This record gives sequence, structure tokens and C-alpha cells, in this order.
Amino acid sequence: MFGLGMQELVVILLIALLLFGGSRLPGIAAGLGGAVNSFKRALNGKDDDRTLPADGVTGDKVPTPDTVAATKNV
Repeated sequence: MFGLGMQELVVILLIALLLFGGSRLPGIAAGLGGAVNSFKRALNGKDDDRTLPADGVTGDKVPTPDTVAATKNV
């Protein structure tokens, strides 16, 4: 993992603990993990912003009574 051994990781974690404190460190780690997860989803093309809702309506056009009646007759 990036050429870092166990000793280097322990030193980095101790420095982070001293800088941020024990109460803020879990929040920082959770935020970093969420950012990495979001980045991976964006790279794979599985970004939530581009998906349609379950009903298939994109919200671009508001259905009118005429369009609703036309779709029921199809």
C-alpha cells in the first residue's frame, strides 16, 4: 500500500491523533471514506445524480391533463 510499512502508518496515525484529537478523528475518517466511495462510484459511472426516479419521471415537464389522458388511452 503505497510503499508504507506498519511503522510509518502508526506514526501517521499518532500525528493525526495529536493534531485533531480523539473526538474529531472518527468524523474526519468517516468523511474521508465517504469522499473516496463517492469518487469510486463516479469513476464507475454509477453516480446517483444521473439516475432516474423509480416512476421514470425526470421532472423536466409537468404533466397536463391532456398528456395524462393521452397516456391512459395507449
